[in-house]
Amino acid sequence: MQVTPRSRQLVRLNNWLFVVLLLAVAGLLGWVSTRYSYEADWTANGRHSLSEASVTLLQRIKGPLTITAFARDNQELRDRIRDLFDRYRRHDQDITFSFVNPDSDPARAQALNITGDGEVVLQYQGRHEHLFLTDLNEQNVSNALQRLLRSGERWLVFLDGHGERRPEGQANRDLSLWVKQLEDKGLKTRSINLAQEGAIPDNTTVLVIADPKVDLLPGEVKAVQDYVTRGGNLLWLADNDPLHGLEPLAKQLGVMFLPGIVVDLTAQQLGIPSAAVAAVTSYPPGNPVTRNFNLLTVFPVAVGLSGDAPEGWRRQALLQTGPNSWEETGSLTSGKVSFDAKEDIRGPITIGINLMHDVDKPEPGKRAHQQRVIVTGDADFLSNEYLGNVGNLDLGINMVNWLSADEQLLDIPAKTAPDTHLQLSPLQSSVIGFGFWLGLPALLLGGGLTLWLRRRKR
Repeated sequence: MQVTPRSRQLVRLNNWLFVVLLLAVAGLLGWVSTRYSYEADWTANGRHSLSEASVTLLQRIKGPLTITAFARDNQELRDRIRDLFDRYRRHDQDITFSFVNPDSDPARAQALNITGDGEVVLQYQGRHEHLFLTDLNEQNVSNALQRLLRSGERWLVFLDGHGERRPEGQANRDLSLWVKQLEDKGLKTRSINLAQEGAIPDNTTVLVIADPKVDLLPGEVKAVQDYVTRGGNLLWLADNDPLHGLEPLAKQLGVMFLPGIVVDLTAQQLGIPSAAVAAVTSYPPGNPVTRNFNLLTVFPVAVGLSGDAPEGWRRQALLQTGPNSWEETGSLTSGKVSFDAKEDIRGPITIGINLMHDVDKPEPGKRAHQQRVIVTGDADFLSNEYLGNVGNLDLGINMVNWLSADEQLLDIPAKTAPDTHLQLSPLQSSVIGFGFWLGLPALLLGGGLTLWLRRRKR
């Protein structure tokens, strides 16, 4: 191509046109970014997005939710708080979020009893929850929202004084891990010794009988029966032990406990070595407790239930084992188990039931007050030792939500925070460390030397 003054002018014009168009495109992209936004979370476990459980929870919230963050003019702190709550706002347009500098508005901070920088107040239908700066993660925020959804106090009262599994105990057989999850979601718990107090408090939402080991006194049994007669809700976690004086309660509820324990070959197929562990892989349709629930649950040394609902009650099977199970009436000490058609009861075996009873006649346009009872043939599944098995925790929380008439929370799993920890073995850590310390520099040096030698040969 021959270079002429005209060709030089065309090249300059082309360069200026390119610069103008580049600036125009950059300006247009900048303007579009102020009007529209799009975010994508490409992390492996979606740690910058809300879990499905939290999204489901937001769908239960009807009406405006106000979130106020009391934070000083610290941009890093405010960005951290905003990033967390923006995840919730993307799924619920009724959330109002704002910052308040407690130094600029001390009266408002004092009225809400603000005690620290970065404290957040969530307000919904006249109720409010406080979250401190150290609590700001998805699990704690979603738990606070569940507490806001519960109208009024919910008291779980645990029967005590007979060797029951303790709600605050740390032993393997105790229930402290399950109870801690319930308390995080707004439920209140306490224990009661009927020999000392004589009667179950009127504000009890659910009475929990968790596997007593010694006999209840006749007066204590009568107090429990009177509570049920008055319309109280009950969670009875029985086990493969004697009823210890609770036979009248079982008769009152129409519950019979089968002799022996449940043997389940399905559990062995799933890798559980003991034949005395029952595995529930599917749930009876139409039961409100396990609505949309599809997690495996395991029940060590369970006992089967049978019987008929008392007059005026409705009964549903809640937990049933599969066809590869049976009620074993013999001994398992030999280590070899097989079904004996003459002695054993072929599965499926019911190991959990729920009972419903309309306490009063409903007024026009209103629902009747419904009394609710759950009886299980196993108490180990909610113990500290077995609670972490697959869906046991979620099932335990669903049971309490149904008993306390909080159906709106039934299909929200307990675990909402994704795992953000990376665990490496010492060997893996050493390989990565030496790789960055020696391997990467050696690779760069080798590449540089190779290029230098090639250029020198030319």
